[in-house]
Amino acid sequence: MDSTAEILEDNLEKILKGEGLEVREFDSVPEQVKPVTLRKSVCYIVGAVIFNSKDEVLMVQEAKRECYGRWYLPAGRMEERESILEALQREVKEEAGIDCQPITLLLVQEQGPKWVRFVFLAEETGGSLKTTAEADSESLQAQWWDRESPLPLRGRDILPLIDAGIKYRRNPWFPMLQPVDFPCQVICQRLFLTFISSNGNTDTSDEHRLWLLMSSNYATPHPSLPIALSVNAFDTIPRAVHRLVKECVPSSSMHVHTCGILGVQHNGRIPGKTDGVCFNTLVLLENSEDGAEISSPPPLEGDAYRWHEVTNQSLRAKIIQRIKEESVLPVHSLY
Repeated sequence: MDSTAEILEDNLEKILKGEGLEVREFDSVPEQVKPVTLRKSVCYIVGAVIFNSKDEVLMVQEAKRECYGRWYLPAGRMEERESILEALQREVKEEAGIDCQPITLLLVQEQGPKWVRFVFLAEETGGSLKTTAEADSESLQAQWWDRESPLPLRGRDILPLIDAGIKYRRNPWFPMLQPVDFPCQVICQRLFLTFISSNGNTDTSDEHRLWLLMSSNYATPHPSLPIALSVNAFDTIPRAVHRLVKECVPSSSMHVHTCGILGVQHNGRIPGKTDGVCFNTLVLLENSEDGAEISSPPPLEGDAYRWHEVTNQSLRAKIIQRIKEESVLPVHSLY
């Protein structure tokens, strides 16, 4: 194996493990690239799902005028120069009075690139529940909720988040995942875009052939996965994926399935310059015509992209397994 192939396979392994890679060039750029700025052009929210030994969930009573006295999960906006994890721990401490340690990112919710919520499953590590005597502008108090006793909620949108936390504790369906510290100027996606064909009707991964879409961007010294930029307010993760696929296979009848997120990259240390986020997104390209068998990926138009067949059996099996089980961080687009 030559050094170029070794570098590519090493980078693919890193992404599968939830690690990050430097963002260098963009492949799908609908508009002029402008750095995003936290609280000006983008808003990041962090939220925590935390259970105690009795399986009760941590809730805080709101102090905001528009939802005064109602209950919600600990959540709030990220501040300048914070990492995602730092924002999570600060918000939980301010609103609930306890210290926490994240177990895993649980899911990502988005309304295009301008509003993203990172929801964590976390655990209590210290501190004490905020009492009414400690009420302030952040919250009135915190309590453990058994999920059965009547409780006036600020919004029912948190119920699926709590259910996801319960489900993950009982049977984790994707590896524990934490954001990694890599600077990025914009909201973008590194697409782990796959196509699978089979020489026979079998579920054995050894019988499948697997291709990955690669960028032909010569500004990148080694073969790399394409990076799609999200710009306008409606450019959700799935829509950005569809746009890139349409660019490279515009006449194809393929179905684009966004499986989920393999990793999240963020830094935020330099306001206005590193406020962006890169999502490493797993995507499967499937034939949309029932009964038709395609033994090779659809032909690409132009020379901006190319298909790379993964011949390393171990790596191929890992990728196919992640796709089959959809063992990836879920992303919910709210548009």
